[in-house]
Amino acid sequence: MIEETETIDEFLARHSADVEEAVRKAAAAEIMPRFRRLAEDEVDQKTGPHDLVTDADRLAERYLTDTLGALLPGSVVVGEEAVHANPATYEAIRGDAPVWIIDPVDGTRQFVHGDPGFCTLVALARHGVVHASWTYAPARDQLATAVRGGGAFLDGEPLRPGAPEPGRALEVATSHPDFTTDEQKRALLGLWTDGIAPRACGSAGLEYLAVARGELDATAFSWEAAWDHAAGLLLVEEAGGAHLTLTGEPFRITGGNALPFTAARDAATARRVVDLLTA
Repeated sequence: MIEETETIDEFLARHSADVEEAVRKAAAAEIMPRFRRLAEDEVDQKTGPHDLVTDADRLAERYLTDTLGALLPGSVVVGEEAVHANPATYEAIRGDAPVWIIDPVDGTRQFVHGDPGFCTLVALARHGVVHASWTYAPARDQLATAVRGGGAFLDGEPLRPGAPEPGRALEVATSHPDFTTDEQKRALLGLWTDGIAPRACGSAGLEYLAVARGELDATAFSWEAAWDHAAGLLLVEEAGGAHLTLTGEPFRITGGNALPFTAARDAATARRVVDLLTA
């Protein structure tokens, strides 16, 4: 637990491995046994056919909520499925308590269809600042971690994406049209131009990991849900990348961002994407 004189950094120094263990155990207990074995009654729609939830989502979030809450007494949890059930719980992100931000299965569509491109996302934040994140792709057994001021790592190896190769078209993963307003669609059309190669995004968490690895040049996302972005944005930032909203400010997990926004391999690429979105 965080004692009165202990900071979040001190808590992380003592317990990062415990968080990693909890994430791995949640996936082993509740997600992977259902991968490619889901029964029809274990899958539901939330807002539409592209917004799915499964028993794996619900049970993995419950596991992480119990485990991480016990690991850090006094903390609160903002999980995707809990917020769907009670939207008021999202307000905890703006509160004073340390908050665990959880997406138990990011890329549920991929999970449902037997595609390994999904992950579990956990971030620890306080007062709107993300201090640490864990991105775990259990079907690939890949774990990416980041600590503010401490760098970003994939399976223990440092992540440094570097700048895109000069003269090559920038590959940019963009929001699915079902999650964009008409105004955001018009902004995203700015990416359909020479020198840019836009494509539809998959799991947001894995797209952020691809940016941090230098395998993807940028993202252009149109929604704010912190569970999709908190972990990945810190990962990109600590790897040396940058994120910007349409006003040229970094993305805030507390909301009120000008959308769409971008995360990119470097600051110059982020600026270029925003300029195209606002053209």
